[in-house]
Amino acid sequence: MNIGVLALQGGVIEHLNQIKALGHNPIEVKDPRHLENIEGLILPGGESTTIGKLLNVTGLMEPLRNKIKEGLPVLGTCAGMILLAKNIENDNRKYISLMNIKVKRNAFGTQIDSFRTKKQIKAISDKPLELVFIRAPYVTEIGDGVQVLCEVDNNIVGVGEKNMLAISFHPELTSNLEFLRYFIKEYIK
Repeated sequence: MNIGVLALQGGVIEHLNQIKALGHNPIEVKDPRHLENIEGLILPGGESTTIGKLLNVTGLMEPLRNKIKEGLPVLGTCAGMILLAKNIENDNRKYISLMNIKVKRNAFGTQIDSFRTKKQIKAISDKPLELVFIRAPYVTEIGDGVQVLCEVDNNIVGVGEKNMLAISFHPELTSNLEFLRYFIKEYIK
């Protein structure tokens, strides 16, 4: 199976390595042509403002938005969650803007406030999973059709809607492949 990783900025290599570890073919998505032969796509963590600008510069924004509207399964991690959100608290910028959520940037604090925790996410694993938060957003509002998958400290950090899965944390920075397995099994099928 071909799984794309938006490769404009951010934690690309870690996602590519996890896709390989599960025996799938990772595809670096850098221009619209790369969207043609993938069964799913990961929007990695990084700088959402920078990634948003690069999506426009490369001409990827509209083709990517259209592919997701048409049903391409997508996993947004951290900055990827911000890119997918219809609304960003205290910010009028719009990126892909397809997921019926409102997010708050850097909600847990600055870089020095980054942290790790363990949490059981019932839909994904019977065991607690390590969750890595780096200047992470969280969801402040959900709309119709959005399922909450995970909360940390009473803040929503994992949501699903149709073909979109968005999380505040970075499973690619751990050795655990359960989250990627879940995305492939439940969203790409």
